[in-house]
Amino acid sequence: MDPDDHEWFKKAVFYEVMVRSFCDSDADGIGDFAGLASKLDYLQWLGVDCLWLPPFFPSPLADGGYDVSDYTDVHPALGTVEEFRAFVEGAHERGIRIITDFVMNHTSDQHPWFQSSRTDPDGPHGDFYVWADGVPEDDLPATATQPKVAGDPPAYADARIIFLDTEKSNWTWDPVRKQYYWHRFFDHQPDLNFENPAVLAEIMDAIRFWLDLGIDGFRLDAVPYLIEADGTNCENLPGTHDILKAVRAMVDEEFPGRVLLCEANQWPQDVVEYFGDDDECHMAFHFPVMPRLYMGLRRESRESISAILAEAPEIPPGCQWGTFLRNHDELTLEMVTEEDRNYMWSEYAPDPRMVSNLGIRRRLAPLVDGDLRRIHLLHALLLALPGSPVLYYGDEIGMGDNIWLHDRDGVRTPMQWHDGPGAGFSDADEADFFLPLVQDPRYAPAGVNVEQQMLDPGSLLVWLRALLVIRRNHPVFGLGTFTDLGGDNDKVFSFLRSHTDDEGRTVSILCINNLSAEPQTTRLNLARFAGMVPYDLLRDDDHAPIETDELEVEVAGHGFWWLRIMADDPDLPDTAPAPEPEADHTPSPAN
Repeated sequence: MDPDDHEWFKKAVFYEVMVRSFCDSDADGIGDFAGLASKLDYLQWLGVDCLWLPPFFPSPLADGGYDVSDYTDVHPALGTVEEFRAFVEGAHERGIRIITDFVMNHTSDQHPWFQSSRTDPDGPHGDFYVWADGVPEDDLPATATQPKVAGDPPAYADARIIFLDTEKSNWTWDPVRKQYYWHRFFDHQPDLNFENPAVLAEIMDAIRFWLDLGIDGFRLDAVPYLIEADGTNCENLPGTHDILKAVRAMVDEEFPGRVLLCEANQWPQDVVEYFGDDDECHMAFHFPVMPRLYMGLRRESRESISAILAEAPEIPPGCQWGTFLRNHDELTLEMVTEEDRNYMWSEYAPDPRMVSNLGIRRRLAPLVDGDLRRIHLLHALLLALPGSPVLYYGDEIGMGDNIWLHDRDGVRTPMQWHDGPGAGFSDADEADFFLPLVQDPRYAPAGVNVEQQMLDPGSLLVWLRALLVIRRNHPVFGLGTFTDLGGDNDKVFSFLRSHTDDEGRTVSILCINNLSAEPQTTRLNLARFAGMVPYDLLRDDDHAPIETDELEVEVAGHGFWWLRIMADDPDLPDTAPAPEPEADHTPSPAN
């Protein structure tokens, strides 16, 4: 881990891991930082570069920890600040960086700031939240069927309601202060008032607190909604960008090399604004790509994938997209048309319980019926497309889900380490687990677990680890340009990644992906490479030479090729394990 590499995030593979879901060290049925630290050897073996931790702050846990009640502490069930510090140091010893969620937009209604704001409007926190007068609920006529809407203040009427399945309004009446408060998410998550400079000052101090503990950056949650203004949809407003520029300037000056990752579920032309002029966020998720990978796979057509990638605007040279297949939330379908959303629901969420908000509450493996070839292909696309990929804990072994759990808890169940009691997650009685283990026999720990797959050379886990080694040995995947090659067969999605290194060598990798279950042939115009011999990265051998201007390739059903093309191609170590640090942290299968 090079501390002077301030653009490390461009080549990194991220791994999202929920602390409470990974490993329990004290047998209370809840994962914790000591348990997570005990699994760092596994994560190093897997070959990930950076861990992303969703919120672990004190919280009532009404929204999985995104309802924060204290920005500068650890939830008691997950450990202490000192245990967190030890975890960060252990990760860094193994060459693994850490970023954590920071929830800027809102707090829990149990946060002391909000309680003070309610009871003392003229006090130091009276203006920390967005308050407005409206008709008190008690004064509304008895015939009002939706009192939260009928008595709302008139301000910000053009802002959409994000959680349509639970919220009637973005305003909620507070009987203590006798005013309405503004919230873009759940009504127990009041929005902070960033028009008050004292709010940003407090947020800056909280950011410094965690950076001083050694973390490598933040995923900034829900940042498009920081500022409100009448006559707008209250999203992506100029004031929001001013706040992010101020945060970035502080981070660059006081903590160079740390990264800010923007969570803005918006269209690419709006998201690109969050990079600023290389002076806001270093990274932003490319949300619209993800659902189109699933659409392309089901429709057996590259059209939707190619179209959204063609719309992606140029980003500043110091920035990078973040890409993913699944995460801790629902598979969001906000950034698709209504027609495509209905298509996705019909194809991937046939049971109404699988639908959540404007998305789907399922994990990767169940989405594709546990089909390894489709799981392989989706990962190959994730790792080869522009951006830094984010893996979700458990997807490396094909974990399942439980659609009958509350909200999005179905994709947050305990990690499955082995087939014994508690699946290696905890020594507590399983009835005391914070969430139950997956029971579906196709995905239960008896058949899907880390220990078995580490010992099986043909497993998903071993296969993915090998793919991560190849990616790490080829910086072109993180740094290279992207060219959609088209081709005469719409069922095959082919593209080129190219990069010129510091020594002047240009490396190109040809990625050919068959979105169909049947073998397909495609012809690609590769005149620029005529006479060269591609190297097959997956089979560690030369491929047939490109003898003419056009290359004809046959691809197995749901298969893919990674072909490296460069003049005088050297024999690079494509299949050797990634370099280990000096200390020996190699885990045993049962570790």
